[in-house]
Amino acid sequence: MSTDTPTQPEQTEGSDSTPLGIIAGTGFQNLTGLAVDSRHEIETLVGRPSSPLLLGHWHNQAVLFLNRHGELHTRPPHRINYRANLLALQTMGVRQIIAINSVGSMHECMPPGTLVLPDDLIDYTSGREHTFVDAMSSLEAHVDMSEPYSRLLRQRLIAADRSGQATTQAVYGATNGPRLETPAEIRRLRRDGCDLVGMTGMPEAALARELGLEYACIAVVVNWAAGFNGSSAISLDEIRQHIQDAEQALLVLVDQLMKDN
Repeated sequence: MSTDTPTQPEQTEGSDSTPLGIIAGTGFQNLTGLAVDSRHEIETLVGRPSSPLLLGHWHNQAVLFLNRHGELHTRPPHRINYRANLLALQTMGVRQIIAINSVGSMHECMPPGTLVLPDDLIDYTSGREHTFVDAMSSLEAHVDMSEPYSRLLRQRLIAADRSGQATTQAVYGATNGPRLETPAEIRRLRRDGCDLVGMTGMPEAALARELGLEYACIAVVVNWAAGFNGSSAISLDEIRQHIQDAEQALLVLVDQLMKDN
């Protein structure tokens, strides 16, 4: 349950009081454009989420923002309580979620510094709490993942990409982390059909589906995957630079999404 009473921002003419959930990860813990009105500490039946939920507004859209890795970025991918994150957002009234994920690329057309709106994914993770079924027996155990990302949300994101620069078809391979992948593992992922590799895409997408939430991903490419395109050792300094390079494009896309809502 929530430790406080969930509240919504005051509704103004033309506004949407149903909050849109945004889950952000590495490099995007703070989104300029979001005016925060209140913080909410949530306790769910599966534990506490990674961070307090920030309730605010972006233009006329109510938004609930959650830092996937915690406010101080102390939770590595394999230690995130994905179930609590999703359940806390649902408790606060969220029905749609935009997930922002930093990823590596193994496709020449998706270089570092670009945005991708993946349409499919493969789960390589293990040892994570990946379902609500054991904790919430009323849920459907066999959810359909034929379209792992919401078609409606993806169409809204594609429409908001006025520049047309975001790639709109890609397969996200979710690995366990926290270490980066080996070149041989990347070659395997490429053979499986993956274009992107990240550590937080699953079980997030499947948990959202179990709760009946619409969920879509904005993948921010921050490095070439190991051994791909002549890459040598992956530099954290280069990753930070690519995050900065992509930040403006990400903000423009999200800002337009909010205006269009």
